Amino acid sequence: MIVDCAMYRDGRRSAAPEDFSDALDEARASGDAFVWVGMHEPTESEFDHVSREFGLHALAVEDALTAHQRPKLEVYDDSLFVVLKPVLYDDDTDTVSTGELMVFIGDSFVVTVRHGEGAALKTVRHRLEQEPQVLRHGPTAVLYAVSDAVVDHYIEVAAELQADLEELEAEVFAPNASDSKNTAARIYGFKRQVLEFRRATSPLLQPMDRLAFGQVPFVHEHSQPFFRDVADHLTKANEYIEGLDRLLSDALAAHLAQMGVRQNDDMRKISAWAAMAAVPTMVAGIYGMNFDHMPELRQGWGYPAVLALMAGLCAGLHRMFKRRGWL
Repeated sequence: MIVDCAMYRDGRRSAAPEDFSDALDEARASGDAFVWVGMHEPTESEFDHVSREFGLHALAVEDALTAHQRPKLEVYDDSLFVVLKPVLYDDDTDTVSTGELMVFIGDSFVVTVRHGEGAALKTVRHRLEQEPQVLRHGPTAVLYAVSDAVVDHYIEVAAELQADLEELEAEVFAPNASDSKNTAARIYGFKRQVLEFRRATSPLLQPMDRLAFGQVPFVHEHSQPFFRDVADHLTKANEYIEGLDRLLSDALAAHLAQMGVRQNDDMRKISAWAAMAAVPTMVAGIYGMNFDHMPELRQGWGYPAVLALMAGLCAGLHRMFKRRGWL
């Protein structure tokens, strides 16, 4: 559906005809105006009307409708098409989800198409309307503001994930850490979240570099410093994500090493108790054999002597294993 449609003249919102074609003609005739149409998960019929009025390329229209695109920048004859993947962090479940945001800019128009719950552009539009000096730069200002908002939120989400990772590390390295199976599952699930996050940020580096350092049609010639700032923030976000991924790999390796150490400790304890059980079993087995001539077999003190021998051997083994840290 169409969330908002407005014309901006000389950096300020102004009245415009309801018909897209008339509004676009008026904006182009004015020379200092442009039309911004914001849409959220439009149907094919809704978007078909907008795409025909603004002359959007068929391939870009298909991408905007089907979603599930990687971040990219495509240049067509009559428009520029940019795909962004906003990231949403859920505090209740500590999970990361991604949406999609498509931006079409061309001669005196901007069309934004949003999929998913994240990256609502109401705040961005309101902030831009409070800064007419920025809006005077036309559609480029909208592309910059949207990109800047998405990338800045990447850093906020990365900070939230960093806090979650610190809690997970404390759990992994706790002296009395238990439930190793659940911990391993949490680490693996965390890595999946970081991977999902990286899929949103890493492919965006190339489009931002093109906007920051190259000549891109329909983009204001003096906007490169602003996009360089966005690219710098994006690089910082990617560094955060790479750091999280490395720390998670280290935490998983440390957890597996701890599991191995615990298993070795358990095996040593089992072996120690098995050795102590084997000694009296061996002695009892020897004296349980059916032979007539065995030492001390007919003596009255033989039975307590054998019991004392078994107890002494077990006590000696227990002391030795205890001293070596096996028990």
